Amino acid sequence: MKKCFLILSVLLLPLTMAAGSADGSEKKAGQAIKEELKSHVKVYGFIRNFFAYDTRESASGTGNLFYYLPFDKELDSDGNDLNATPSFRFLSITSRVGFDVLGYRIGNMDVTAKVETDFYAGLNGSTGTATLRLRQAYLKLGWKDLPMGGDKAAVSLLMGQAWHPMAADQPDVLGLATGAPFNPFNRSPQVLMDASLGRHFTLSAGLVYQMQYVSTGPDGATADYMKYGILPEAYAAVSFRAGGFLAKAGASLLSIKPYRVYEDVLEDGSAGVHKASGRMTTVSPYVYLQYTKGSFALKAKTVYGGAADYLNLVGGYGVTAMNNGNFEYAATRTSSSWISLSAGKKVKAVLMAGYLRNLGADSDFMDNGLRYWFFSKDGGDFKNLAQAVRLAPSVSWNIGKFTLGLEYEFDTVQYGSHRNADGSVMADRQEITPGEYAYRHWVTNHRILLVTRFNF
Repeated sequence: MKKCFLILSVLLLPLTMAAGSADGSEKKAGQAIKEELKSHVKVYGFIRNFFAYDTRESASGTGNLFYYLPFDKELDSDGNDLNATPSFRFLSITSRVGFDVLGYRIGNMDVTAKVETDFYAGLNGSTGTATLRLRQAYLKLGWKDLPMGGDKAAVSLLMGQAWHPMAADQPDVLGLATGAPFNPFNRSPQVLMDASLGRHFTLSAGLVYQMQYVSTGPDGATADYMKYGILPEAYAAVSFRAGGFLAKAGASLLSIKPYRVYEDVLEDGSAGVHKASGRMTTVSPYVYLQYTKGSFALKAKTVYGGAADYLNLVGGYGVTAMNNGNFEYAATRTSSSWISLSAGKKVKAVLMAGYLRNLGADSDFMDNGLRYWFFSKDGGDFKNLAQAVRLAPSVSWNIGKFTLGLEYEFDTVQYGSHRNADGSVMADRQEITPGEYAYRHWVTNHRILLVTRFNF
């Protein structure tokens, strides 16, 4: 913590000295820095421990704490399911520290900033050494009380790494994944403008770039598809707020370039390398509703995601045609929805329910789906996922700055044996060839999560 204050002190020293010169102050630099920190910097964070027990092998993020979905069956030579194996882990790597910079004003413009980090990096499964990683780092410019007819308007401009605007509204759960993959989960570099028009309406628009959470494709998961596609993701939304009610509707436009080159076989039998063209473009709309009154909160969201694996939603895209180096693509669609209810302060009870469904693409993929990239996590491939359900009741006790929480999470996934040409999963008993039928089956994981947290 002392090192963090020292870094901030060095950064704020020129500003402090300039201020001292302007008003003729003779305060010592050290005292001026202390006053600057006290007036404009707020330190926050927590020490958090997760104790997690699972009845089945599942896709989960670093340290197995960021939970997604249970893996499909994997049978050994004797017909036993290798993934039907329980596990337990206990880690503190999500402990967090952050700095809010507040109270600066230049003319009629407010300037704030945030830097936030935790130790959720450097692990391979449940083994390794946790290291600091960047969660958020942004500045925000704001203008208030702007004239707008007979009312007032306010505009803010955020620049830096922050929550993706489609992921910012989250269910009330104790689990680290905050509802993923039923809810988007993504923090990315962005420029986001919010314009509050009067008391009820807010318009939002932004450009988002990929960094940690990226699209997959022919070269694996990488931000290069956006880098060489030039265009960042575009986002727009409108919100309505009245009393304890909030309604929001928005959409994102993603346009990336998966193939830059491709290979084939020349007439002489040698390998040929050619420049490729073509883009994968898709729109993902969503709706969010919220009602709060006192300690009660009701929240709900539904997303119609296209190629939204970069948002940690189940989905993907594939090649539908290729002519003279021009690739055509189609995105699979996934309906992802959730609802959460919470009540209480000192003792808080929560219930979250989620449902998602793989709807397939608008066109068939070529090459029997070989050029088809889909949501995959922790070594698991979810191309054959048809639908999934989650129920997560929890209770937490808040005693001052200390919280003790207990959550039970029920996740069940329906997998299929075969896929249709558009990426959707074949229906149960759908005929493939005479006498051969596709089938579906469910797998379930039960997770018990104990959380302790001390805020500072």
